[in-house]
Amino acid sequence: MSGPLTGIRVIEMEAIGPVPWAGMMLADMGADVLRIDRPTPSDTGVQRDARFELTSRGKRVLVADLKTESDRASVLSEIQHSQILLEGLRPGVMERLKLGPDVCLARNPQLVYGRMTGWGQSGPLADAVGHDINYIATAGALHTIGAADTAPSPPINFVGDYGGGAMLLLAGVLAALYESKNSGKGQVVDAAMVDGTLLMMAPILGRWQAGEWQDQRESNILDGGAHFYTSYTTSDGQAVAVGAIEPRFYAALLAGLQLDPATLPHQHDRKSWPALRTRFAAIFAQQTRAHWEKVFTGTEACVSPVLQLSELQSHPHLNARHSLTRVEGLLHPAPAPRFSRTPSAIGGPPVESQR
Repeated sequence: MSGPLTGIRVIEMEAIGPVPWAGMMLADMGADVLRIDRPTPSDTGVQRDARFELTSRGKRVLVADLKTESDRASVLSEIQHSQILLEGLRPGVMERLKLGPDVCLARNPQLVYGRMTGWGQSGPLADAVGHDINYIATAGALHTIGAADTAPSPPINFVGDYGGGAMLLLAGVLAALYESKNSGKGQVVDAAMVDGTLLMMAPILGRWQAGEWQDQRESNILDGGAHFYTSYTTSDGQAVAVGAIEPRFYAALLAGLQLDPATLPHQHDRKSWPALRTRFAAIFAQQTRAHWEKVFTGTEACVSPVLQLSELQSHPHLNARHSLTRVEGLLHPAPAPRFSRTPSAIGGPPVESQR
């Protein structure tokens, strides 16, 4: 491995969602990630072929029954020689398994103990169950997503699990790892998806308090309310995404649509947005996605095709950057971000548990 985290050892307690994703990122960056699996699979209701669990790539696995003294001692030995521990269990579970922060930091004072939960380690909801959708609902993010006349649309589980969760966990443990190099001391990182989602909402909260953001879906520039920042269906049932915010980009959009700006209301006249969106939709619906790609290629209109998953590997830009790669025949996103001197790499296919 040549990544910037080469030489760093990570313990990843078996989990779903953000913890294995964060572990994948660390492994891609060169860390030696050891996943501790339960003797029996967790009750998620879904059992997948390990090959398709892409976030398990490049890791090692140790099956351990943490309710037994011998297996717990083995895991503690691994923790003693590691720099980072990631766990995504409900508050108190690691303590009941006698692997809580106090025990682990006593064994390894420099350990960075990363804890990933939805609600955090404290507060009235700390012990409540939940999933991504619950956390982003509480943080106000879900309310901003979707059509104005329907209930909010869940943005898959990107916002809570991965943006507000795994990314927050990564930032926290890497910052704590850096600090430990100077202080010689580890610490606990309490990463909660509700906290991370609120951090992601900072720009919106600022605009709302300034009176620039309406607390209603499809009423703002970035939430689909503006005719120049949304997606449109094309005649072949495909779609294009439009992001022409700046004046010169908007002018290029109008030119491509063959619309005379002198005959239209001002771009930021919010009262005109619904009518202009209807008009734009009718124009886009007259031609195929390929037609609009040809019209807008090389312009500053900020118009892009909305790609399906099956189209990703044939896109010229993604191909040129090698943004996708194959591991034992399966398509994977390539490691990111990219380092000029210590490049990341996929250390192997998804690991399969030996239980």
